[in-house]
Amino acid sequence: MIDINDQTITDAALDQMSQTPNPRLKQIMEAAVRHLHAFAREVDLTPDEWLEGIAFLTRVGQTCTPVRQEFILLSDVLGLSTLINTLHDKRAAEYGTQTSVLGPFYRNESPELPYGASISNNAEANLTLYGQVTDIAGKPVPNASVQIWQTDDEGAYDMQIHDPSIMDLRATFRTNEKGEYAIRTLAPLGYMIPMDGPVGDLIRAQKRHGYRPAHIHFMIGADGYRELITAMYLSDDEHVESDTVFGVSESLVVTPQTDPKSPIPGLPAVRYDFSLGRATHDGSGRVGADPSQIMPMA
Repeated sequence: MIDINDQTITDAALDQMSQTPNPRLKQIMEAAVRHLHAFAREVDLTPDEWLEGIAFLTRVGQTCTPVRQEFILLSDVLGLSTLINTLHDKRAAEYGTQTSVLGPFYRNESPELPYGASISNNAEANLTLYGQVTDIAGKPVPNASVQIWQTDDEGAYDMQIHDPSIMDLRATFRTNEKGEYAIRTLAPLGYMIPMDGPVGDLIRAQKRHGYRPAHIHFMIGADGYRELITAMYLSDDEHVESDTVFGVSESLVVTPQTDPKSPIPGLPAVRYDFSLGRATHDGSGRVGADPSQIMPMA
């Protein structure tokens, strides 16, 4: 019989798991146990602190609803979501444009609009987004699906201010035969993540500001290519270098400017060319669960 103490408990737990038939489950759980036990030893975790952590995770679960996923928010603010994305990119032999977090309120079946249309129902567009979708060698990808969604100029998504049947500031476009897209929209405003739950309590306890910089989400896909989930971040936002969910990368930061080559004259414009890598062996490029089933709130 093993004499269980603070040093032998890890081997005892691993021994009981050693017959796990699924090799990937075995690998993941063994690593999780090793690191959790090492964490507890490193900080000399007390029973009261352990119970407080259990209570926190319980509140996180109780806060989840069909349209609010507090656990994904927790993953986001700990940097885990971005880490998973970067590991996913690293595994790909070719992955094109850098990914970013899926973010809040993605919705399936947004209205399909023609080249150059405005995605704003209630305000006049004041920004043009245009460019080309190519493969990593620069070859145009025609008929690619370009889904876009964003906040309004007050930092709110449509689902936060409208009946769920109403879609605003979100749409799906198709690239033309040259792989080109053009979209009229509003310059979005940054916003604070939901702070009324346990993750918000954690953010306040850590003296973090809780803000996401102004950004515009994209999900781009085409047959044979790895689905791209990314975003453009506006350079003039004060939180662009301190995003609470760590979604910003330098290559995704943009600055609207006067652009004589813009297909829609008269508006500040951003030209951004997206590059798609080839699909993985299973044809999938999406990280994690189907966002139509789990809505992150970051």
